Amino acid sequence: MKNQEGSGLIVREQVVYIVEDEPAMREAVTTLLRSVDFDVCAFATAREFFECSRPDVPSCLILDVRLQGQSGLSVQDQIVESGIDIPIIFMTAHGDIAMTVKAMKSGAADFLAKPFRDQDILDAVERALRTDESRRAKEHAFSRLRKRYESLTPREREIIALVASGLQNKQIAAHLGLSEITVKVHRGHAMQKMDSRSIADFVLKAKALGVAGGNERA
Repeated sequence: MKNQEGSGLIVREQVVYIVEDEPAMREAVTTLLRSVDFDVCAFATAREFFECSRPDVPSCLILDVRLQGQSGLSVQDQIVESGIDIPIIFMTAHGDIAMTVKAMKSGAADFLAKPFRDQDILDAVERALRTDESRRAKEHAFSRLRKRYESLTPREREIIALVASGLQNKQIAAHLGLSEITVKVHRGHAMQKMDSRSIADFVLKAKALGVAGGNERA
């Protein structure tokens, strides 16, 4: 679904944001991306980007390094400080090695020197969107796993941590002052709630949550 320049009101599956203060370049990149069916929100200033409504979908930002009254690198810093997790593709006619290194160290997805080929920016956008989609998938999977863990009783949480630490049922029973049968029952309930059909999967999930040894990840 298409959208007018600068609007963030329509729900999309993916969005490409552009912050470029040069009208001709902004329009050229917007037209190119829309010609291959990317949904685009284009802005002349970083302030407009920060103020727009951004749907929770895979996205990326094409950002000019030199904006009027502000550098793209400072905008990148603001994005990081604001907790906005979005791949940034820098484009510039004034790039140098030091600038490129700083941008990439701060998490830039790509750095394109003007003039660039149409295919260069299309490829960069495809890569950035795949990166963001992968990050979101991992975060959603962890969120689902976390909800399963939160459904465990305190005793089941103790047991999952001890199992992940490598202790056997007999050792866990001695450690907690329980019978081995009781430990097996609690472990079985915990495995069911965690949707684990094997001890190996159970341990992997516990370690992903950071609960092995009783230390729970924040």
